[in-house]
Amino acid sequence: MKLLKSSILLISVILLTLGVGKANAFSGFSLQQIIQQDTSKKDTTKKTGKNTSTLDQKVEYKADSVRMNKSTGVIYMYGNARVIYGDFELDADYIKYDSEKKVIFASGREDPKTKRYTGRPIFKSGADGSAIADSLYYNSETTRAKVFGVFSEQEGGFFSGGQSKKQVDDELHIKNVMYSTCNLPHPHFGMMISKGIVTEKQIITGPVYMIIEDVPTFLGLPFAFFPKPNKRTSGVILPTPGEDATRGFFLQNGGYYLGLNDYWDAKLLGTIYTNGSYETNLASTYTKRYKFNGNIALNYASVKNGLEGTEAFKNPNKDFSIRWSHSQNANAKPGTTFSASVNLTSSSYYVNTAAGASYDPSAIARNTTNSSISYAKAFTNGMNFTLAATSNQTLSTKDISLRLPDATFNVPTFSPFDSKTRTGEQKWYQKITVGYAVQGTNSIDTKDSLLFANDGLKRLRSGFAHSIPINMSFTALKYLNFSLGGTYNEYWNFQTINNRYTTFPDNTYTIRTDTISGFKRAGSYNLSTSMSTKIYGKKVFNNLGNIKALRHVMTPTVSLNYSPDFQKEGNGPYRIARDQNNREILDANNQQLLYSTFQGMAQPGSFSGKTASIGFGLDNTVELKVKSSKDTTGTGERKIPIIQGFTINGNYNFLATIHKLSNLSFSGRSQFTDKLGINYNGNFDPYALDFDQTTGIYTKSDTYTWKRGSLPRLTSIGFSFDYSLNPEALKKKNEANDKLTEVANKKGLSPLQSEQLAAISRDPNAFVDFNVPWNFSFSYSFQYTNDLGVSNVSNTVNFNGDLNLTPKWKVTFTSGFDFKNKGLVPPVLGIYRDLHCWDLSVGWTPSGAYKSYSVTLKVKASILQDLKLSKRQNFYYEYQ
Repeated sequence: MKLLKSSILLISVILLTLGVGKANAFSGFSLQQIIQQDTSKKDTTKKTGKNTSTLDQKVEYKADSVRMNKSTGVIYMYGNARVIYGDFELDADYIKYDSEKKVIFASGREDPKTKRYTGRPIFKSGADGSAIADSLYYNSETTRAKVFGVFSEQEGGFFSGGQSKKQVDDELHIKNVMYSTCNLPHPHFGMMISKGIVTEKQIITGPVYMIIEDVPTFLGLPFAFFPKPNKRTSGVILPTPGEDATRGFFLQNGGYYLGLNDYWDAKLLGTIYTNGSYETNLASTYTKRYKFNGNIALNYASVKNGLEGTEAFKNPNKDFSIRWSHSQNANAKPGTTFSASVNLTSSSYYVNTAAGASYDPSAIARNTTNSSISYAKAFTNGMNFTLAATSNQTLSTKDISLRLPDATFNVPTFSPFDSKTRTGEQKWYQKITVGYAVQGTNSIDTKDSLLFANDGLKRLRSGFAHSIPINMSFTALKYLNFSLGGTYNEYWNFQTINNRYTTFPDNTYTIRTDTISGFKRAGSYNLSTSMSTKIYGKKVFNNLGNIKALRHVMTPTVSLNYSPDFQKEGNGPYRIARDQNNREILDANNQQLLYSTFQGMAQPGSFSGKTASIGFGLDNTVELKVKSSKDTTGTGERKIPIIQGFTINGNYNFLATIHKLSNLSFSGRSQFTDKLGINYNGNFDPYALDFDQTTGIYTKSDTYTWKRGSLPRLTSIGFSFDYSLNPEALKKKNEANDKLTEVANKKGLSPLQSEQLAAISRDPNAFVDFNVPWNFSFSYSFQYTNDLGVSNVSNTVNFNGDLNLTPKWKVTFTSGFDFKNKGLVPPVLGIYRDLHCWDLSVGWTPSGAYKSYSVTLKVKASILQDLKLSKRQNFYYEYQ
């Protein structure tokens, strides 16, 4: 197996290195432009002239200094020399043109002070890109050319050295030309093409071999033939050999690539294991420029677990995964959008396949998946319509919830009593606004194993929900903002439930629920009014150092809400629970037991008991004004936000039988410096606790805490913050992740690429910037809860950083501290070496459940992203 792995690696390196460049890289001077010469402006101080040749196309030239030998017809051009012949353009420090032989020679010159060779020829032919060379000959009559020491770029690869000879039929002969992804004139590594012939449709070479640091290696081929199609081509994908502790040795992701056309392609891949497990994958990427792009992946796996001869081994797990991503260009159809993000899997797919053989711990531990396909249409009058299909899976419980589909239609609020031709201020009735929204749902909640059963679709639930909000806003007493209104809700269901209760002598009962088909409707409404204003406070300090002033802005809000009782039989979908003898059933509090016939249906609705409540809230913002020498406004002052959005909310229900006052919740944030910001939240309970000496259990009383001489109970509080000692490093990392996300949105990434992008965003060591010499940052979160006398505290701290040991060596680390278990989170250490055109990285997790190490050497260029050598020891789950 080691021999097989080494052989495949050797062949892969050779084929990848030879095959990455497009074949037309060698076609007649078809090279990407490196240096652009500005010829839009003519220098009248330079000598110019034209050849009086009788050819249809004349040779134009100019230079800082021009000398002509009339007897031989040779023209010598020195300094910024330029020659144009038809579509052939040439710039160099020195050019010699023999008008009799029609031969142009160009070269650079050696600087006598620095001894550096400068002013190399830069040439271009037709619409092809430019190239640079040490020297060249060009026959303007036959269009033949001979180039020495060419250096040019072609889609991430570089060609340098050797000789190139262009024939009359555009056939190109090359000799001792180096191909590499290293952008230096003298590359660190590359493939040496000793001899080759390049035609319009093919490349034929003699011996080719790899050179590393000027040392020839044994990696090579005696000859090679490459076709030059101008479209995607199909081909075999070599598998990756390896070993899995549970499934044995494997050949992974081998198969065939189908270059179907310029708009879509496909890959058919497979993986086989020596214990009999196998996986198949069909992946396709499609794109239509300026229209849409996306990708789809279908995976199926048969995984044998356990030891040979056991039932688990004889009956392999069958797992599947369906992933589809589609996005539409915003300008393709203005007003209309279509998007898809589908991720449907069997409940054990991520565990059994090690997240598709990625061994990503976060993916293996994934417990939920979500999918959505949506279509939206916005009309010119403001109305909009959406149609969506969604799914939510809980993998641990195998529950799946589908909405097939959800349809919504919204009418923006309008003023039915106002006139478009009105002049002057609105009258009170013209301020009334009305809106409308309707949502249709077709849903099913079941187990994934029952979804495709014979009666699976019979579990679908259908219904509509209508909402009509009515509102009127006005200002009173100049500073008070009032709002009056209400909302009417109408719910339609095409299925309802009927509960049948059976009571027993010991006062216990059982419930049997029947689903009944048929149309049922119910409505509810509520009325509300609210008032808000702003209160400003300011304190100026004259003798408090750099602090000049303190500004406090308060926004109090008060609201009144009323809703009748919709939980009475006959007022809504509620029914009184009755047993087999038609007797009413009482709950634990000896109250009449009610149940909703809409429970579990597509539109369960919101039907509250009778409420008349007052809500209150207070939002606070506090700012300091201090002296600042960095202020650019000229005032020499700047504002520091001490408290941002500190809000307190609560409500009081006058009609509630107990606990009329709700909990008092608060939340806010404070940004003290550019490096430190804190978010905080919490709850206060205004009711005291009673302790039962017999049971030892706390119960919530109906007595306020202040009546017992204490403040409201703090039932929960939490805060979190991030801090970076080098905010510039954090800024660059966020910018890099934003750029990756932007690229991902523009291109149709495969599901695997999307997962890799997410892993990069999660991993603090995945982004390595040698321009940032050091960085250290950490985050901390604290949460305290106290529920009926039982308190719980959780707090965690995570930290990461990196350090440049030298301009080319960087060390990174990430870890944390678990206060509950009083131990360090398993650390992850990394060492990176910048090898200019290569990257060397070492990753090490020395302890924990995911103990592993890896060593990777890879080429930086994206064109050779698969050309890498790696040694990895992953964590494995082993059967005991």
